[in-house]
Amino acid sequence: MKIILELLFPGRCPVCDRVQPLGEIVCPQCADSLERMRIQSPFCRKCGKPLADSRDEYCGDCTAGGHRFLEGRALYPYPAVRKSIYRYKYQGRKEYAGFYAREMARHLGDTVRRWHPDALVPVPLHRTRQAVRGYNQAAALAEALGRELGIPVENRLIRRVRKTVPQKLLRRQMRQNNLKRAFKISKNVVKLNTIIIIDDIYTTGSTVDAVTAVLQEAGIRQVYFITLAIGKG
Repeated sequence: MKIILELLFPGRCPVCDRVQPLGEIVCPQCADSLERMRIQSPFCRKCGKPLADSRDEYCGDCTAGGHRFLEGRALYPYPAVRKSIYRYKYQGRKEYAGFYAREMARHLGDTVRRWHPDALVPVPLHRTRQAVRGYNQAAALAEALGRELGIPVENRLIRRVRKTVPQKLLRRQMRQNNLKRAFKISKNVVKLNTIIIIDDIYTTGSTVDAVTAVLQEAGIRQVYFITLAIGKG
């Protein structure tokens, strides 16, 4: 049955969107390209943004301080997967989550295990935005990554209680103000000591910081993040 479905509805490469041969997930050319673009040392020791100078330990943003999370990592620089993420978020390509999660587990799994998380927590969407999109891309990614690494996922730990303007439309200071009181804890966290926030993109860190603040106010002090992609330092 699976083979018949693949023949009738052949898979498309999550990177270039071309139809793939039976049984293939990603183009060999795209796989090679992603491997070359994957973030490797040197990167910021705080947020994981790639650094131009190997003598630096932190990006300019983290040097200035102010982030509430302990540490974070991302797999790719954002421009490398921009079109793929757009299709994933806005064109219903939820199936990309499995491919993304496998790559994240393969390359960032050791980092995740070093943090010893009790759970993965996806950044929530407001209910109206999720109704339009059909799913929360961060939640789909967290669930797939949780399966890959055997880590529980707390999908309902944080709620987005205020509908906000999309962060990509705002400048840095406006992003921070935009997210004030946007998130709320929705269940008891007494058994959780260490959390990894999951999202698709990290740009200025405003969203991760806002979720981290809510978790810390609930008593969780060890908060990290993993994202698929990250903006420039």
